[in-house]
Amino acid sequence: MAMLWKFMRVAKYSKTALSSKVKVRGIPTHSRHSSSKSAPSDFGASAPCSNTVELLGKSYPLDDYSNVTEKILSKVGKNLHNRKHHPLWLIKEQVKEHFYKHYLGRRGTPLFSVYDGLSPVVTVQQNFDSLLIPQNHASRRKEDNYYLNRDHMLRAHTSAHQWDLIHSGLDAFLAVGDVYRRDTIDSTHYPVFHQMEGVRLFSCHELFSSIKDGEGLQLFEQGHRTAHKQECHTMEAVRLVEFNLKQVLTKLMTHIFGDGLQVRWVDCYFPFTHPSFEMEINFQGEWMEVLGCGVMEQQLVNSAGAQDKIGWAFGLGLERLAMILYDIPDIRLFWSEDERFLKQFIGPHIWQKVKFQPLSRYPPLINDISFWVPSETYSQNDFYDLVRTIGGDLIEKVVLLDEFAHPK
Repeated sequence: MAMLWKFMRVAKYSKTALSSKVKVRGIPTHSRHSSSKSAPSDFGASAPCSNTVELLGKSYPLDDYSNVTEKILSKVGKNLHNRKHHPLWLIKEQVKEHFYKHYLGRRGTPLFSVYDGLSPVVTVQQNFDSLLIPQNHASRRKEDNYYLNRDHMLRAHTSAHQWDLIHSGLDAFLAVGDVYRRDTIDSTHYPVFHQMEGVRLFSCHELFSSIKDGEGLQLFEQGHRTAHKQECHTMEAVRLVEFNLKQVLTKLMTHIFGDGLQVRWVDCYFPFTHPSFEMEINFQGEWMEVLGCGVMEQQLVNSAGAQDKIGWAFGLGLERLAMILYDIPDIRLFWSEDERFLKQFIGPHIWQKVKFQPLSRYPPLINDISFWVPSETYSQNDFYDLVRTIGGDLIEKVVLLDEFAHPK
């Protein structure tokens, strides 16, 4: 059997609090030698000698799909987005305040309800099936997710709660929480990050009531799916929903980043929305993608019990916005317990202007490592998990420099 040889480079720092002036452009690496038997593709949970893993007061049986690591399990329950004065909390509170202030119901109370304490443990059905993600879709792979077992996982997105919240009767809500994805190691990627999900549903009356002579307009028709609409939606309904979605998000980003913000929309694909868009903003002369959104797939809305309504959804990353707004250079800093980092974000109100000040300047330590891996079962994310388990947040970046497959 041919064996694959990997040559990796790992960069690490002696402190997790990094200076914005200390950057490794492409070369943090780890290497080790192993045979095909000593480089397993799965890693144990918190109790590697047990058949179960205990998490948030519940017990989950392990099986051949279990791949969550002890390092990742240690992050569950930290809830950085709910820690007062943390930069992720500030972003969450800014978005929440904006929606509470600008979108009111008939009685003058906030239209959007906020859920920021939902369990990150979800079923595979919640994370994928409820969102119409096909069984063979790449996003389901073990290489990209943290599975407790074949039935349960750590949510890969806050969209996992869409169906349940709509099914409970909600028409407008924000869901905030930590999400988990196996990923590369660099200054902008981390296996745990935080998302905010927004959903708004409209009845026929709510959507068309402000339109002159709109009494005869309808939400649904039996038509054909095009690049601009779903087969069951009328073009009038889709245009209004899309206009409302883009207007809401443009106002939100302008509120956060300031007046005069340039925005552009890029067509894209998501399994649970159509049409779908990515929003980009021009911040300090650079275009940056900040969120994804779209008109919700009617099949999802119908299955959740809201057959007479049409809606939009968006998802944004709190770390992404905080890194841009506060000029934070490394995503690992959000997990820092260093008071010099956390005190920078304590202020009299959530809108206080903050620019991150570097804490220290430690030179990088670069290690080159080579090792053999089993060609059939190896995933690059397996190695990233191993590095994070052993090196923790000291590891800034891992880069594959070379690989070699032995012909024998």
